[in-house]
Amino acid sequence: MEAGTERTNGDTVTPKYGCEHYRRKCKIRAPCCLRLFSCRHCHNEATSALSNPKDRHEIVRHDIKQVICSLCDTEQEVAQVCTKCGVTMGEYFCGICKFYDDDTTKGQFHCEGCGICRIGGRENFFHCDKCGSCYQVELQNNHSCIENSMKNYCPVCYEYLFDSTKGATVMKCGHTMHTDCFNEMIEQHQYRCPLCSKTVVKAEEYWRLIDQEVEAVQMPEEYRYEVPILCNDCNKTSNVAFHIVGLKCSHCTSYNTRRISTPDDQQ
Repeated sequence: MEAGTERTNGDTVTPKYGCEHYRRKCKIRAPCCLRLFSCRHCHNEATSALSNPKDRHEIVRHDIKQVICSLCDTEQEVAQVCTKCGVTMGEYFCGICKFYDDDTTKGQFHCEGCGICRIGGRENFFHCDKCGSCYQVELQNNHSCIENSMKNYCPVCYEYLFDSTKGATVMKCGHTMHTDCFNEMIEQHQYRCPLCSKTVVKAEEYWRLIDQEVEAVQMPEEYRYEVPILCNDCNKTSNVAFHIVGLKCSHCTSYNTRRISTPDDQQ
């Protein structure tokens, strides 16, 4: 079998080029260190592992100027078709992002607002100018906007969200995190945003269950007093009856509250 090919079924042999991140028929010349890599992710992974912190860096995709055809090894300026052998180096090609990918089933598209390529199909996404990123069309006019919310790090894994290859979820509070990280957080029964502490799931049924538990557990006489609380969901304060099970906001009925101190508490 020739180099650069793989057997898929029976006698069928199909070309195999690229890396674990993308299928493409070219490599990039990194403008920052002039080394060859299959893609920007390969570059970033390799440089992040360097022992000297001063040598660690990430590539700026828009600065890529040269690519090398994987079929004829011709180095040339960025273009979709090789200037020597005529092969299409990527079925999807973006001259702005210098991005190549033969797997067009991802639904790649370039977003002018984001300034980078996204996946999932242009028809399925819209760009929110305030949040500074693309979201699924289901969220259009149906999400809380936080300025440049995607240009931050995931509060769970701390990967930069804006150009992450992982899917993202916009929580009820407007903050954003990786979908996988969000699902894992919920599986661990953590229902509050790690950034603002607001409840990120529909919790009305859960609050009713706590109501039942509070009603079933009578507090001893010496613990029957009021305490000041701050509600993480509505941001209002109130004085409520102390209970070991939970402290219920008198404004929005949420149990996502915290006890706060008063001058009397500090005496």
